[in-house]
Amino acid sequence: MEKRKKKSTHKKNLVIVESPSKAKTIGKFLGSSYKVVASVGHIRDLPKSRMGIDIENDFEPQYINIRGKGDIIKELKKEAKNAKNIFLATDPDREGEAISWHIAHILDIDLDSLCRVEFYEITKDAVKKAIKNPRKLDLTRVDAQQARRVLDRIVGYSISPILWKKVKPYLSAGRVQSAALKMICDREDEINSFVSEEYWTIDAILQSQNVAKGKTSKENINATLIKKSNKKIEIKDENEAANIIEELKEGSFVVVDKKEKNRKKNPLPPYTTSTLQQDSSNKLGFASRKTMQIAQQLYEGINIKGHGTVGIISYIRTDSVRLSNEAREAAKGYITSNFGAQYYKGTVYGNKKKQAQDAHEAIRPSNVELSPINIKDSLTSDQFKLYNLIWNRFLASQMESAEYKGLVIDVKNNKYLFRANGQKLLFDGFLKIYSYDDEKDNVLPEVSVDDELMSKSFEPKQHFTKPAARYTEASLVKALEEENIGRPSTYAPIVATLMDRRYIKKDKKSLIPTVLGFTVTKLLEEYFTEIVDVKFTADIEDKIDEVGVSIADWKDIIRNFYFSFEAHIEKANNEIEAIKQEDVVTDIDCELCGKKMVIKSGRYGEFLACQGYPECQNTKPIVHEIGIKCPKCGNELLEKKSRRGKIFYGCSNYPECDNSYWDRPIEKKCPECGELLTEKNTKKGRMLKCLNKDCSYKEKMEE
Repeated sequence: MEKRKKKSTHKKNLVIVESPSKAKTIGKFLGSSYKVVASVGHIRDLPKSRMGIDIENDFEPQYINIRGKGDIIKELKKEAKNAKNIFLATDPDREGEAISWHIAHILDIDLDSLCRVEFYEITKDAVKKAIKNPRKLDLTRVDAQQARRVLDRIVGYSISPILWKKVKPYLSAGRVQSAALKMICDREDEINSFVSEEYWTIDAILQSQNVAKGKTSKENINATLIKKSNKKIEIKDENEAANIIEELKEGSFVVVDKKEKNRKKNPLPPYTTSTLQQDSSNKLGFASRKTMQIAQQLYEGINIKGHGTVGIISYIRTDSVRLSNEAREAAKGYITSNFGAQYYKGTVYGNKKKQAQDAHEAIRPSNVELSPINIKDSLTSDQFKLYNLIWNRFLASQMESAEYKGLVIDVKNNKYLFRANGQKLLFDGFLKIYSYDDEKDNVLPEVSVDDELMSKSFEPKQHFTKPAARYTEASLVKALEEENIGRPSTYAPIVATLMDRRYIKKDKKSLIPTVLGFTVTKLLEEYFTEIVDVKFTADIEDKIDEVGVSIADWKDIIRNFYFSFEAHIEKANNEIEAIKQEDVVTDIDCELCGKKMVIKSGRYGEFLACQGYPECQNTKPIVHEIGIKCPKCGNELLEKKSRRGKIFYGCSNYPECDNSYWDRPIEKKCPECGELLTEKNTKKGRMLKCLNKDCSYKEKMEE
């Protein structure tokens, strides 16, 4: 009789991470004695259907298992039961610490056990080193996350219902969200109240006469008028500018001062979450949410030819600019080998920001030897662009400063003083890999003090003072960071939430508050001043940070906040009158009853509804014709929105005709192939580009 094979009783070590892709990458590093599974994010949270905070019981959170996570929890319990050791390897931040704490609760893991491992890059060495050095769960980090979660839940679940009753359904308020909205509304008010003033500048195009080897060479010096009688000059109108030019024509230009001074331009520190989002928006045109999605992919693991699946950047949620000694040594080796020892500086960056999580590093490549160009074939186009940005910034941060020879020439014409600035690059330093458009050479001709210069022409220019620019996603993130509002993990969702609630809209890159956004902000300003107050929100962030380093108790923060907040809630409920939202009547007839259609707002945005409701319940989506016929079928092209809210242009005859474009087509034919042209925003400005993929025709649009 054949003997039955015994089942293996060898127990494996269980490693729990958040994402399946991360689990897959780490599993390859650890080998057969480890089982790596994913919790797929949080498995416990506050309930969605109610506040879930027991206010009477000292603000105790009422966590529940998240709906839909039953199978995952069951699988985790099964694996944990048979595991030799359990390691909680969630992300190395407060959110990750809280996820591990919740997993420990569900799996009944002793909080004093050495179960927590963390690593800041997903490479074989980093993961194995972390597994060998487990620690206890950091309950102060957990408390800091709970403080933010509970505070945000109390604010959101207390104010949002008031907005539903008094303004309209499906609105929301939030501690960070509402402060950000007020900043956008305040900027718009500032722009609307701004009174522009006219002013003029005068440039003189001068020529030096240098005699060398019997030849006279004439070179232009562009000098700007800066002073009159040793005082800063302000020219208010064209007549004043013209009178000054007449005076200048009667006088002569003499060099009165010449200063040569070398200056250095230092590289910027490596990226934090905030600065990465800002640069990605400005240089690549990526929204913050898109930047974080791509960065997450680069962090969790990319299949690199010859290297397998490996995380190619360090952890992406950080407010630290610190670099490890190992990372700095790797940069030194790469720089000296590829550019020369003179290009290496090795700057050590410190965190100026109070309470920066210094255990974290800045965002950097995991392996600097994986240069973007060498692994381009393993990356998508967007992954390559973002990785290239991160790799260059990291390497540049460790390179020598660029050095310039600067020259300032002061030229006087009677009581008028002009100044010309020039520079020449002496050593490119970090600019070898990280360039700036505004750092061009401007070499001035050789002149000496007392030299007389000839005036070739004058260029008076009219200007008008301008208000502060509207916020873009990049400048809003920068402002939020400067004001200490929110944290790296909260920057990306803010604009998306404000857009989803129809509080703001985007015009190209500018963020513009809607009427609804102003209405909500005005109401919150009147009844919940602290919630939209920048200083108050920043103070709360500081207090939460103090919890994370054991300086403050998290429930003290909630108690101190709640008892004054409760009075505001009661007052708002009693005093706020319902704000009637008037329907906008269109000139579109209802095809069922003949009455006019009106614009309504719902959970998923605006739509058309019959004015005869409830007798007639006809509704339809709002469409915007762009006045262009579909090249495929001849029907109208419409401006539409994708599920993610991105505008595109598609045929009105969909689904019979599925023709669509991301860029807006215009009524102009390509001179080379006859196809329609589209408008496209690029780094070089607005361009017209041919729709035909096989045609490379482009032309710059006039601004």
